[in-house]
Amino acid sequence: MLQQILADMYIQPELLAELNEEQKQILFFKMREEQIRRWRERETQLEEEEAARVKVKKVWGKTVSWMKGLDDDVWVWVMGEHPEDKPYDQICDGVMAERAALQAQREAEKLRAKKEAELEKRFSGLYLEPEQVVLSEQEVQEEELKVLPISSLVLNTWFGSVLTWRLVLCQKLELEEWRKAEEELRRLEQERKQQIYISLKEVQGSKHTREEEDQEWQKTLQKSKAADVRRRSLAKQTIEDHRRRSVKALERGRVAAMTKAFGSTNPAPVPKPRNTSNTSSAISRKGGMRRSLSASSRDHIIRWFKEEQLPLRAGFQRDQSRIAPWFHGIISREQAEALLNEGEPGFFLVRVSERIFGYVLSYRSSEGIKHLLIDASENCYMLLGDQIRFSSLTELLEYHQVEPLSSSGVEEYLRSACGQKAAAADYTDLFT
Repeated sequence: MLQQILADMYIQPELLAELNEEQKQILFFKMREEQIRRWRERETQLEEEEAARVKVKKVWGKTVSWMKGLDDDVWVWVMGEHPEDKPYDQICDGVMAERAALQAQREAEKLRAKKEAELEKRFSGLYLEPEQVVLSEQEVQEEELKVLPISSLVLNTWFGSVLTWRLVLCQKLELEEWRKAEEELRRLEQERKQQIYISLKEVQGSKHTREEEDQEWQKTLQKSKAADVRRRSLAKQTIEDHRRRSVKALERGRVAAMTKAFGSTNPAPVPKPRNTSNTSSAISRKGGMRRSLSASSRDHIIRWFKEEQLPLRAGFQRDQSRIAPWFHGIISREQAEALLNEGEPGFFLVRVSERIFGYVLSYRSSEGIKHLLIDASENCYMLLGDQIRFSSLTELLEYHQVEPLSSSGVEEYLRSACGQKAAAADYTDLFT
């Protein structure tokens, strides 16, 4: 019987009347358990059905339903394509005008309520209550009847007419004040509406200005970051090139030293002694590249070469048997370019500088003729700005025949030497 009742979830009234209170509670408890069991079973079934279907993933618990067109596809409206569409600026102006009108209306309502309270307070004292008027009339009649019974009716009539005129006058005055107050409120509402609209336009304009400034700042920031990346990349490449060149120069120096020590049979010539009796400050040896101080700079440069560079066999070949074909004397920049104009990229020469105690490497590249200063101030030779030192000009030139001259993207090498063109060599005055 209990199973049947739980299956039907129903009990006949006659049977229910036969049960006592404890049995009724037990039956209610059982039926409630059966309801919960059925609810849980139904919920599990629904979850399984929903999981079986392809369910669109919800974002933050919200869904979007698209409006369909006549072709049963998503209806799309592109603002500005329809002839009746308003421009974006006009739509923004309309929205701002509506906001300004709504805000001005709210402010006007507050002012109207405040004005009404002031007018009611102002005109409340001008009216008399009916009880006060009647009481006053009765008192006047009683007093006048006691003194002048004949004229009491006339005075009473006159008093009533004066009171009526006073009430009418007060009403007219109150209506006039209400009309003026309403006109003032309308005027203030229009002015406030215009002020709010102008302020919204200014806010929108400042917002556009900030957006444009932000865009410009973002572009500047991107350019700055790109420049920083390029500088870091160039610095890294320069460091790597310097390390590679230093290692190769060190290896080349070691090989040359071993060759001289074991493979060469002709000892190097002994350098000539320096002339220490000359105390001229213009040719005294100091650190760094120096300019000649005398007006006869060519004479000072010749003396410097003879006294400091010739003992080091500067300008000679590696075996020091003869002057190298790439060596030239004190010639100008224009003369060097004239000599190199006929050559191919990599055509080079080394000339004694006209202005400083040092040398200039002039060579032809794909971009034209270039000139690089060679520092010879510390008993060694290195390109100005470079850190690799060489014991002779020959080693410097041989190194840059296999290694590029610069760390930029274009690799430039020294290929062939530019010799003397004229019958008389341009370095004669350096060796005589």
